[in-house]
Amino acid sequence: MGEVSERAQSILSTIDIGDGLTLADISRTRDPKKDGLHIDIVVAAVQNWNTRKDEWAQIISQEMGIAVNFHPRAPRAAGDLVPERALPTVNNIVLVGSGKGGVGKSTVAVNLAAALSKTGHAVGLMDADVYGPSIPTMLGFPSGARPASIPSEDPKRPKLVPMERYGIKMMSMGFLVDADTPMVWRGPMIASAAMQLFHDVMWGELDYLIVDLPPGTGDIQLSIAQQVHVDLSILVSTPQEVAYADVRRAKTMFDRVSIPMLGLVENMSYFLCDGCDKKHRIFNAASEGQSFQSMGLEKLAEVPLEPHVGALAETGVPAVVGAGDSKTAEAMMNLGYLVAHDLLRRSSQASMPKISISGNGAKKPAGLPILGG
Repeated sequence: MGEVSERAQSILSTIDIGDGLTLADISRTRDPKKDGLHIDIVVAAVQNWNTRKDEWAQIISQEMGIAVNFHPRAPRAAGDLVPERALPTVNNIVLVGSGKGGVGKSTVAVNLAAALSKTGHAVGLMDADVYGPSIPTMLGFPSGARPASIPSEDPKRPKLVPMERYGIKMMSMGFLVDADTPMVWRGPMIASAAMQLFHDVMWGELDYLIVDLPPGTGDIQLSIAQQVHVDLSILVSTPQEVAYADVRRAKTMFDRVSIPMLGLVENMSYFLCDGCDKKHRIFNAASEGQSFQSMGLEKLAEVPLEPHVGALAETGVPAVVGAGDSKTAEAMMNLGYLVAHDLLRRSSQASMPKISISGNGAKKPAGLPILGG
């Protein structure tokens, strides 16, 4: 880092952004160019970025006597070294899962991707729910939409070019098969198809890749755990005991395959009628607090049912994009902040020097833990 960059980092360390962080904690300064100083910053980890960025740029510019340019960019949660099994051009992979279907997992995945993209970050969305790919419909792609392909190093395996909508790069099995065609495949074939969405797609440089998993704890989840470096996961549930029972199983699976878990998004938490601010609790959540405590999960968001948001979603427009003033969008934007903030914390910890002490202890067995063992 040059002298100018070091001085800039010193100034950034004096600007408090809340949560015990300074601007220096979430940014990295590049050497200045002709058009000014360039700063890579994790925009998604800052609350109210749009109302604060100009003030911060002015402070830095006045101190430095140079123009300031902010660039949304998120570091790898795993640190500067690219981990084994990581996608080289993707900095952070986040799984969105659920113990059972019908709880709004795909809706959460779409809006999380949209929330991170809205802050200016490069975001991808993978629909790994091979059995029921619904994200193309949720993003308004017409039936029969197909991705382009380009040659790769292996002439027999061309790369797919992601489709784009609302600034999000996305790929789904729904683009590769007819809408009415059932996926009557055995487990290994399904898992192999899901892995191709990771490795045979030209994702390009991404800050975040959000992966919408199929419900449950099957072959796809285990294949991803074995073959892809995952940085974080979240679970989605409705506030029902029957749904919580499946969340516990999903949580246990993620724990056993050593995938970090941020917490749980409670979808359909309450109903907001048009013109009424009263929260109508549809489901019986009397044991909710006890259930969350017993699972060791933090509640990340309460996402309501709002009629106008639901109507908008039917047209392929996520709440974050088309209903920014809704409670749903507010919850999803905050979820994006929590995800970015946690990945940033993990990146800072991964960058710290580690001391390794070796001895004559017994060697730990390698490989995936046996579920149920």
